[in-house]
Amino acid sequence: MKIRSSLPILALATFMSATGVLAQDAEIDRPIEMHLQTTYLRQTKPAFPSPYQGPKSLGAARAGSYSFTASAFVGARLGNGLELYLNPEVTQGVPFSQLQGTGGFTNGELARTSGPDPLIYLARMFVRKTWNLSGEMEEQESEANQVRTRYAAERLVFTAGTVSVLDVFDAVDYSRDARTQFMNWSSLTYGAWDFPADARGYTRGIAGEYITPRYSLRAGRFALPKESNGLPLDGRLASHFGDVAEAEIPFRFAGRPGAVRLMAFHNRAVMGGFDDAIAAGGTPDLTAVRRLRSKYGVGAGVQAELAEHIGGYVRAAWNDGKTETFAFTEIDRSIAAGVLAKGERWSREGDSAGVAMYLNGLGRAHRDYLAAGGQGFFLGEGRLNYASEKIFEMFYSLRVAGRAWLSVGYQRISNPGYNQDRGPANFYGLRFHSNI
Repeated sequence: MKIRSSLPILALATFMSATGVLAQDAEIDRPIEMHLQTTYLRQTKPAFPSPYQGPKSLGAARAGSYSFTASAFVGARLGNGLELYLNPEVTQGVPFSQLQGTGGFTNGELARTSGPDPLIYLARMFVRKTWNLSGEMEEQESEANQVRTRYAAERLVFTAGTVSVLDVFDAVDYSRDARTQFMNWSSLTYGAWDFPADARGYTRGIAGEYITPRYSLRAGRFALPKESNGLPLDGRLASHFGDVAEAEIPFRFAGRPGAVRLMAFHNRAVMGGFDDAIAAGGTPDLTAVRRLRSKYGVGAGVQAELAEHIGGYVRAAWNDGKTETFAFTEIDRSIAAGVLAKGERWSREGDSAGVAMYLNGLGRAHRDYLAAGGQGFFLGEGRLNYASEKIFEMFYSLRVAGRAWLSVGYQRISNPGYNQDRGPANFYGLRFHSNI
């Protein structure tokens, strides 16, 4: 597969970041603020053991992959606690094996619409309304999708528009951003949460939050794609939707901050059922048994500061595993744990390093479907010698300039695609990230 170069676009975006184009003076309150990020991630995969391959296997031959994104984050204060945000974005990339053959893909920056030609679109466009209720006012500095402002410790927040669900829910400090932290899809959120999103990772919907120093509650309803992992969204939110609710409880252990989060989700869409597809006879086909169905799941996670400049997290999630993956990836059971350290620990301010492990699994019906030769959106080797997918990841991020970082990363996937007949597969990555 020929990989076309992104260097001309990358050079222009990097120049804009390095020279401060579009930057704002953080000391001056402006009605409109803007930030910019660019990320380029290239990965290579040596050949790995594979006695056979199917139509949706991770290719066993040596291969390369890359992704490039550039995003502008425009925010405006409209008064009375109302804020408006717009995110135009450019993406480009070539995945391994057409983004098929694993549950935990190695590059969280690769959208399912990525291709070798640059694609420009509006990633986010949403409003946020805050009602400050009581408590000490807290300063909020200007950053991506956050204007400089002040919020009360107790407040109500309402968000509506085109967003990523992960902007509001499961905001783990140590593992949520493939541009600066861990790179695997399993690091972005609960692997078993089939969270509402189109093929680029965005959706439309509403969310409400009640935030206090003692606890926070969040709930939202969002659009699912019209078809499994498709780009067009289904706007019939009364009957086709992805609901999510979350409770967060902060705590202190040995004087250091942490938080516990509990999440539940319910998706309602026209989906195929694994058992129905098997019962139909022949080679099972999800597309032949699609009807309006529900998918349920729960998740729990904890994050904590372990020592000065060192933090860690654990996430675990489960979904019923009865219906096809509709918006995220083919994972029905997931456990993830990681530790992230900042360079101040070794006199390298701005650097960071992390190590994480992910354990992904499938429900019984999902396993039976794939073993009988069925095809999912991402998986389908014609057979399945099932085993949990085990992933190890580590990275080091080196600050090479004021707002620019160069990272090296390594990932190892045992039993790729939940098949113990194949692998393990190793991946080596190089990432450049800049932001203002």
